[in-house]
Amino acid sequence: MKRHIVRKWGIILLTMVLLSQGGGVLASVSPQASFNFPRPAGQLLSSPVVARVYFSVRSDLDQLASQLDIWEVHPDQGYLLAMLSPEKYVALSQAGYRLEVDPTLTARLNQPLQLLPGQTSGIPNFPCYRTIDETYAAMAKLAADHPNLAAWIHIGDSWDKVTNGGPPGYSINALVITNHAISGPKPVFFLMAETHARELATAETAARFGEYLIEQYDINPDITWLVDHFEIHIVPMSNPDGRQWAQQGYWWRKNTDNNDSCSAFPYFGTDLNRNHNFHWNQGGTSNNACDETYHGHAPASEPEVQAIQDYVSGHFPDQRGPGDEVPAPSDTTGLLITLHSYGQLVLWPYGFRSKPAPNNTQLQTLGRKFTFFDGYTPEQSYYLYITSGDADDWAYGQLGVAAYTIELGTDFFQSCTEFENKIYPQNLNVLLYATKASRRPYQNPSGPDSMQIQIAPATVVEGFPLTVTAIATDNRYYDPNSTEPVQNIAAARFSLDAPTWITGTQTISMTASDGLFDNTIENIQGSLETKRLIAGRHTLLVESQDKSGNWGVPSAVFFWVKRRYDLAVSPISEVKSGLPGEVIPYTLRITNTGGLSDTFSFVPTGNAWPIELPALLEPLDPGRSITVTVLVHIPGDAPRGAADALHLQLGSVGDNNRQVDVILTTWAGWKSFLPVLK
Repeated sequence: MKRHIVRKWGIILLTMVLLSQGGGVLASVSPQASFNFPRPAGQLLSSPVVARVYFSVRSDLDQLASQLDIWEVHPDQGYLLAMLSPEKYVALSQAGYRLEVDPTLTARLNQPLQLLPGQTSGIPNFPCYRTIDETYAAMAKLAADHPNLAAWIHIGDSWDKVTNGGPPGYSINALVITNHAISGPKPVFFLMAETHARELATAETAARFGEYLIEQYDINPDITWLVDHFEIHIVPMSNPDGRQWAQQGYWWRKNTDNNDSCSAFPYFGTDLNRNHNFHWNQGGTSNNACDETYHGHAPASEPEVQAIQDYVSGHFPDQRGPGDEVPAPSDTTGLLITLHSYGQLVLWPYGFRSKPAPNNTQLQTLGRKFTFFDGYTPEQSYYLYITSGDADDWAYGQLGVAAYTIELGTDFFQSCTEFENKIYPQNLNVLLYATKASRRPYQNPSGPDSMQIQIAPATVVEGFPLTVTAIATDNRYYDPNSTEPVQNIAAARFSLDAPTWITGTQTISMTASDGLFDNTIENIQGSLETKRLIAGRHTLLVESQDKSGNWGVPSAVFFWVKRRYDLAVSPISEVKSGLPGEVIPYTLRITNTGGLSDTFSFVPTGNAWPIELPALLEPLDPGRSITVTVLVHIPGDAPRGAADALHLQLGSVGDNNRQVDVILTTWAGWKSFLPVLK
């Protein structure tokens, strides 16, 4: 059966009753200790605490990781920070661990959140973080408003939703972004957030990333080509049931499954990031259903994990052979990131063992590229502490996909000021680079970045050349130990209107501005003839190569081609009336929209009534406009109600294919008829 929710006041009341009876409070309302030490005599703590737990050797850390809700690890200072239930605190103390309670963090535990003055949306006290319902509504509207670029799709259900007898639960949805007008197949980037419910910044980061891609489409050239040629899949709420508790102020981590021998509030649930079916329960997890690292009763037992695994497996091919030591091919495609908090870390597989994954060198390179943007620390997951059954190990281990965890910020309930000014802006750049790298995550990050692309002129007249300049750099890694290979630039190129891997794309080589590729940072240049380009906006993508043959990810810029000769006329249709014998004036505005000076002609057809036209206009410079008057004479004997339509063809003398047709219709009658006639 699904639980009957125990409200916070009920826990307090029960605690008071048990204390009055002299009993151990947590014997009834908290999990059993996972350490096999006798319970000490005397009174237990009445509520959880946040404490430093000091350890001396790595084996202690691994044991603690399987039992504790670890928030921070400081191996250089020999301690971790964890939330401890009263029984955990006693067991650790009895086992000889040195403990130091953090009174500030302890006081913050499970405090009800209050709306700020004037706050009408968002999580109470944290208006920058949208609630589940607000997030879902925003994503649904985004897709509805941009159906050609986005879809909001159902991929599974939460534990509450599939289990009868309790809260209704939630759907698990994905925002899928791509330009549907451009066919695939396309490289896939998958982003998921809020696996652990209390990590508020993660869901908002994921949702805003999706919104940014749509908002910047057709404005930012780098965003536009990514949406055109990639698929971006975003699951902002991987654990919506747990998030429902977290947004009330509870420091909830797990889902809300209470069917595995733990129904004590707020301890029940399964850690979804220990439940995936790759090396499940092989370290860093707990068999105790009330522990924060409880791995579930079976691999992939939780519906949230099943939804993610099924969806990811459906979008990434299995590209790695059997066995933990078989590397994924260098041309493997696809990239997965799970957003967590906190710790300011970028982590990659394996987490279940100390021995690196067979693609560790490539995973490390991309991790260091990410940390160039956000300044975080890059490392293999295991070296934080041992984990198993996590999403990254599963995605890499089962499918060969390059998979990462990004630990955002410095707090679970991160302040809005810190989130808005630092965490989101820094990691937006990480996610943009991740999208670019998702086609070849084991190759492109080793190559140089192409930056500061300039096109002169940005608007070019067809048939005239343009110049492209940029900077190629091979050293954009956060690498404090200077172990990442940095190489000289060897080549550069640009492609037109599509990345180089699209069949039929025009590609042109670039050269070093000083004549020789011989440095890790090079100014590069190239030129493009435009006589075969159609008028309008174009996209130019630059990419660079190092001396080992690694091509980096492209960067893009827009430029515009203007016809040599062209014109615009306003209005192109107008109706007037007058009395017989009157002369009716029409005013036309002619603009030279071509790139060269031009003269414009007038050719009338279809009219029976006399007209007066301007002579051939003097040459008009590009971008300049002129106003001319056309006169139509209504014959004195014109019957009232008669009409005459003047078809006026205005054309470019420089290119007689560039013409604009104008229709001027004149009626003979009473002026008071004009509204009716119009």
